[in-house]
Amino acid sequence: MNFSSFIAGRYFKSKKKRNFITVLSTISMIGVAVGTMALVIVMSVFNGLEDLIRGLFASFDAELKIEAAEGKSFEVTEDWLEQIRRVEGVAILTEVIEDNALFDYNGYQVVARIKGVSDNFLEQGRFSKGYFWGDTTLGSEIRPAAILGRGVGFFLSVNLDNVNVPLKVYYPKAPRSAATLDPNQMYTTGILEPVAYFSIERQFDDEYVIAPLHFTRDLLNYGNRRTALEVKVADGFRIDQVQRALLDTLGDDFLVKNADQQHAGLLRTVKLEKLFVFLTLTFILGIASFNIFFSLSMLAIEKKKDIAILKAMGASEQMVRRIFLKQGALIALSGASIGLVLGYAVCWLQESFGLVSLGIPSAVVESYPVKMIWSDFFWIALAVLAITILASYRPAWIASQVETTREL
Repeated sequence: MNFSSFIAGRYFKSKKKRNFITVLSTISMIGVAVGTMALVIVMSVFNGLEDLIRGLFASFDAELKIEAAEGKSFEVTEDWLEQIRRVEGVAILTEVIEDNALFDYNGYQVVARIKGVSDNFLEQGRFSKGYFWGDTTLGSEIRPAAILGRGVGFFLSVNLDNVNVPLKVYYPKAPRSAATLDPNQMYTTGILEPVAYFSIERQFDDEYVIAPLHFTRDLLNYGNRRTALEVKVADGFRIDQVQRALLDTLGDDFLVKNADQQHAGLLRTVKLEKLFVFLTLTFILGIASFNIFFSLSMLAIEKKKDIAILKAMGASEQMVRRIFLKQGALIALSGASIGLVLGYAVCWLQESFGLVSLGIPSAVVESYPVKMIWSDFFWIALAVLAITILASYRPAWIASQVETTREL
């Protein structure tokens, strides 16, 4: 420990005078601790929400999704599909046809997205999170079935136990003649048997109906065209590794998106919200650190004689500045350490026992999700350090300008 650290420590630990400066220093330390704890908790909650969103989307979306770089659909052949299946790391390849359609159930109607999938769709671990009721099959060739989002089922008032009422699907098509008056030539229709509900996230619950690929292909008249291919990565392979291999195989005519890229806009919004909340709370922490500025300024005034003696003994202005900068650092780091520990404790209790509930009975999770990331602790500590230096520099400079002869 050098001389400046020794003097700063003595000023920090001194208990001879319980005056206003000591009280202000204590308030400064408490303010930094509370601000730091709030930063840790809020950042961890945002991390938990981001992780929850990823987990929910992973229950519905594929690990990798192949789409056409241009256009809505693309042609497939069995040889080409087999070439994709042979790419190292591809465990399951699911064909997808997806478009908007009109659904009718017992007189109730709603426009939603029909997603036709091949038989191995549920083998990709879909609906592992959230809720699922009913049969996990998509029927047969003769009697195709549908898995409905809970929102779609609610809008249509679907009763899964009533097998006598079918789910009718209507899809618009171009009429054979522009002068036709026959409405039957304006659309194609098909019948599905609703067998299950799923509930993951409102975006999916209110929009999607899962149906067999052959039914959707015939209804939409897609033939060998597909709107997407979904890939499950084999165990032991990294997703980014398989993604690069597929891009090399498919070329520039196709896009291969991972789970984050499929919802890049939403995840970007969450990250931006997290950043702005961090900046806002850091700004509030900066305002709270003004107490450090005032306490060090008053300490510099009170210790003028001590500073003059130190200078008379040979202490330089730089050493005096270091004493007060380290004094401010001790106040801030003590508060930051307490805040980091308390923030960690609160997040651990929330993660382990769910102290704060969402208050939503039908929510996927009962309590606010939290996830602690050590890089957040680093950035929070760095922000506190930067604020401390800014708040302490001016009082330290004032203290270093004390004139020896005048004070003595």
